[in-house]
Amino acid sequence: MRLFKTVAGLRTYLASKKDKQTIGLVPTMGALHQGHLSLINRAMAEVDVVVVSIFVNPLQFAPHEDLGQYPRQLETDAQLCEQSGVKAIFAPTPEEMGINGTFEQPTEVMPPPTMISSLCGPFRQGHFQGVATIVTKLLNIISPDVAYFGEKDAQQLAIIRQLVKDLNLPVVIKGCPIIREPSGLAYSSRNQYLSPEEKKEAIALYQGLKAGKQAFMAGERHSNVLIACVKDKITSYSPITLQYVECVHPQTLQPLDTIEEAGLLAIAAYVGSTRLIDNVILRVRKPIIAIDGPAGAGKSTVTRRVAKALNLTYLDTGAMYRGIAWLVFNSGIPVEDESAIAELVSQADLKFIPSSDDQPPQVMINGENVTKMIRTPQITALVSPISAYAAVREKLVNYQQKLGKFGGVVAEGRDIGTNVFPDAEVKIFLTASVQERARRRLRDFQSQGQDNIDIQQLERDIEQRDYQDTHRTLAPLLKANDAIKLNTDGLTIEQVVSKIVHLCQLTY
Repeated sequence: MRLFKTVAGLRTYLASKKDKQTIGLVPTMGALHQGHLSLINRAMAEVDVVVVSIFVNPLQFAPHEDLGQYPRQLETDAQLCEQSGVKAIFAPTPEEMGINGTFEQPTEVMPPPTMISSLCGPFRQGHFQGVATIVTKLLNIISPDVAYFGEKDAQQLAIIRQLVKDLNLPVVIKGCPIIREPSGLAYSSRNQYLSPEEKKEAIALYQGLKAGKQAFMAGERHSNVLIACVKDKITSYSPITLQYVECVHPQTLQPLDTIEEAGLLAIAAYVGSTRLIDNVILRVRKPIIAIDGPAGAGKSTVTRRVAKALNLTYLDTGAMYRGIAWLVFNSGIPVEDESAIAELVSQADLKFIPSSDDQPPQVMINGENVTKMIRTPQITALVSPISAYAAVREKLVNYQQKLGKFGGVVAEGRDIGTNVFPDAEVKIFLTASVQERARRRLRDFQSQGQDNIDIQQLERDIEQRDYQDTHRTLAPLLKANDAIKLNTDGLTIEQVVSKIVHLCQLTY
């Protein structure tokens, strides 16, 4: 592991790694805990090179806040990073980040005023400008493919996603779940400030949020009622000083009177002199089931049958990629011309119509029904190279997420649970041994009258495909950390479907 304190050193190091290697950034202020380590572990599973930044940002602290007191433990943090497999730490000084000792104001990135008018914004003037400025600098210095942020800082996460969108920064922002101590208290570097007694009192924050969530799950949708549930629980539990309890939209951060799609129920409070924040997301939607796994594991057939058994919509992501492949083929653009394909696809109008009782799923491209035209050998041959392009992935992932906005879908692929629907209620990683998948493929060929197939060659082909899928720069095949692995060796399709349906019924 390397530790860099200068922009020049880090950039030179990363320049040697960039060729076909993906870079992930985990921005921190140090004093690493289990929450930070969960971000690092997620990054380690998804990218080739993980960079952890450790920088206590003066711009996000007001004069009366705890900049001087904030815990700094670089040596311990470096040991934790090295143990986790991190390749590089970036630990610059304020001067290296353009903040000089005379506190001359650097160029600032200003979040939309509407996004800092609620939650922590009114109580921490200038905080989110400081966060946005330094995060933007880090993204420009490191140029990561993916950056990982904790969902505990929900307002920060929403603002960063918006600035990346507004400034057209070429990075994927991934939010990672809140990690809690066994008591329910969310991990925070500021937990170090708490006395043993205060730590017991701090449990009330999560207890209050759970009370609000229970009311929501029972059918309550009015924000004022949910907020009252949180406050009542906390005031009856512990003498904590509440700063705010609010319910806002998770993306826009606008206050909600009622929750129609999703709500962020958030809290800030003082436990003694220590300020803590916490939140829960409340979603009005049916469940989402994500099924990932290697080629030949039977995902498509199983996914269709699971959707039918649970009365959910089968999201045929493969048909969508075929639709885009048809569009490229029909336009006459060479498959090697990535820029022309990006231009074409970015302007395309894609529409997926789920299957009904009397017809299979339909795919519309620019108003034309192409369902029957996307199953030809020519289109099949184009799907893999075209789906590897970033613009194609971005277009379809955004569209699939839009289709899943209200839940009620079952989807399969390589990265459904890690990228498309990382908050899916049920995640399955469907797999089988190479030998089992080769035997299944051999039976398929034999049923088509092809008897001269070498099963050992099929095994080699499957191993090669597995290597390619797991080593793709874009959207590699990965098992989500919270996915349930299901090995289908020796199981019939009916048995696999039954197991997944049972898992789903236990979950929701």
